Amino acid sequence: MNCLVTGGAGFIGSNLVDALLARGDEVTVLDDLSTGRRVNLDGALAAGAELVELDIRDGAALAALVLEHRPETIFHLAAQIDVRKSLEDPAFDAAVNVGGTANVLEAARGADAGRVVFVSTGGAIYGEGEGQQLPLDESTAIAPLSAYGQSKFAAEGYLALYERLYGLSTIALRLGNVYGPRQDPLGEAGVIAIFCGLLRAGKQPTIFGDGSQTRDYLYVGDVVAAALAAAGSQAGGAVNLGTGREASVLELAEILGRLGGTDFEPEFAPARAGEVQRISLDAGRAEAELGWRPSTGLEDGLRLTLDSI
Repeated sequence: MNCLVTGGAGFIGSNLVDALLARGDEVTVLDDLSTGRRVNLDGALAAGAELVELDIRDGAALAALVLEHRPETIFHLAAQIDVRKSLEDPAFDAAVNVGGTANVLEAARGADAGRVVFVSTGGAIYGEGEGQQLPLDESTAIAPLSAYGQSKFAAEGYLALYERLYGLSTIALRLGNVYGPRQDPLGEAGVIAIFCGLLRAGKQPTIFGDGSQTRDYLYVGDVVAAALAAAGSQAGGAVNLGTGREASVLELAEILGRLGGTDFEPEFAPARAGEVQRISLDAGRAEAELGWRPSTGLEDGLRLTLDSI
């Protein structure tokens, strides 16, 4: 299969690129390298992938690229993912996540692409899970607490629009909190990448708040498997990807300390305003329509992540 992966030099994207190449697909990677890293693609480029440095906000250049390559499937992962930056500059966040997605869809339509798999967010779209029946399914009311969550939801709306107007086949994958190898512990990373980096450096973790806040942590290999399944399916709309299991920040620190064989006692700092306290996702639809379920438990995933650093 001929594939295009936007954001393919990033954490999730580069893992997906490797999996596509491993099964024999032809892969073009589009990334402006603002947060993605060329080193993530060293193996992929050696194996035949092509990297094109391009900003998805440049609609004309994007359309020309897609028309030239005519991918059968576009995996759209390029995004502005920094929640704090999204609140500081919501217009920039929307330009990348909404405008950029509209450009990808228009390019896909112009080149008669067969399928667009969009990586969205579950943790940021639904907002606060405290007081709701967890895990949350796709019928849950949308109530984001950040511009990032709002922009991802708006982008999902454009996928639905292009299905209605033009018959473009699309699906939006609403991810839990993804972790695993290649997540940058120094960038706008998840807590697991940050903690693993600190553990390897012999430093102590800082927990904001009391550490009881929970997330649904999903290993990157399981996300890649779901994206491949989504590309080969006819399912549409929004599909949650998660484990359905809540894990607290304190639990992460405890497991990592045990895996690292060291004292990893956290230091505490004031809670961050607007932070979601509890969230987990019901992935029943993914299992029913994609034949997907997560296969990597939290401790195994943490061990793989720690070993990769």
